Amino acid sequence: MLYLRAGDTDAPEIEDAYHRISEGLAATPGLLGNELLRNLTEPGGWAVLSEWESLDAFHRWESGSAHRGTTSPLRPYQDRERSMPFALLEVTARH
Repeated sequence: MLYLRAGDTDAPEIEDAYHRISEGLAATPGLLGNELLRNLTEPGGWAVLSEWESLDAFHRWESGSAHRGTTSPLRPYQDRERSMPFALLEVTARH
């Protein structure tokens, strides 16, 4: 999960950056998909939720040379008010 923060007028830029990044990641091994989420209870709050086949697949991508360049369009919007602008979450139960 990548947390983003933006002003009211930045929505088109966030959506455009998200779509460009997603197109660039389309053939990434292990990436099952991602979603752009707008926080309805916190104005200006956004998140990108990515689903990976495994933690190892994520770490291989994250340590690769293309990672930083591909995701750079959203870097200015990372939520720096949080202690970390991202979180790694693991599903422990599902119904």
